[in-house]
Amino acid sequence: MANLKEIRNRISSVSSTMQITSAMKMVSAAKLKKAQDAITAMRPYSDKLTELLQSLSATLDADSGSKFANQREVKKVLIVPITSNRGLAGAFNSNIIKQVNTLVATTYENQEVSFLVLGKKANDAFKKSNKVIANKSAIYDDLTFDNVAEIAELLMDKFISGEFDKVELVYNKFKNAATQEVMTEQFLPIVPVANDANVNLDYIFEPSKVEIVEQLIPKSLKTQLFKAIRDSFASEHGARMTAMHKATDNATELRDQLKLTYNKARQASITNEILEIVGGAEALNN
Repeated sequence: MANLKEIRNRISSVSSTMQITSAMKMVSAAKLKKAQDAITAMRPYSDKLTELLQSLSATLDADSGSKFANQREVKKVLIVPITSNRGLAGAFNSNIIKQVNTLVATTYENQEVSFLVLGKKANDAFKKSNKVIANKSAIYDDLTFDNVAEIAELLMDKFISGEFDKVELVYNKFKNAATQEVMTEQFLPIVPVANDANVNLDYIFEPSKVEIVEQLIPKSLKTQLFKAIRDSFASEHGARMTAMHKATDNATELRDQLKLTYNKARQASITNEILEIVGGAEALNN
């Protein structure tokens, strides 16, 4: 059994760790509320805009389709993994890295794959492959629509120029504080939805339908990327809050066990001292 000093030191260390994890939990909880409100407010607009764009694109003739919907043979793929800049968030980052590795090994095993990373954890995971064309981890320092729009424009330019035939986003979709869903979402080319007989698309367009689609597509793509990053940002704080909550509970349980061990060791030490005193007194009497 460890001596009393060692146990006291361990109790002190665990208590300090517990205070840190508890503080991180509260900080993440505060940030989560703001991030959750932002993605909840944005998601309906983004989903409806994407739905409208896909429906319009599906009605266009092949020769009048958008350059962003150009379906060509997939030889070069650009994957955009969205992670965080910091750890201590459970499996938040590792799930994204695992999903990207699965895509590379299965879906795109015969294609040339490159990465544009968002988040230091993604950069750390893929920089050794020498396939990272850009690291945009600084986006989290000032997460605004305008800054995200610049990244979206870069992705669009690389697709239009033919540098890449397909662009995929991999990110955590926020469901609640305890649940995040890993999403693989095609960014480019745009996938038109099949015409639904129950959907009324008999509208009069001003200007023309083609012009409207051409103007809506860049805005829709920027919004889609911004939503994905917002989703990931909210998921990060939810995952970190949950991880720190579990860490605090584990630290509390360990501290209680150490205190019990300390009390038992202290009791045994006192008992031994009493026995030594009694034994010494009996030896003097004899």
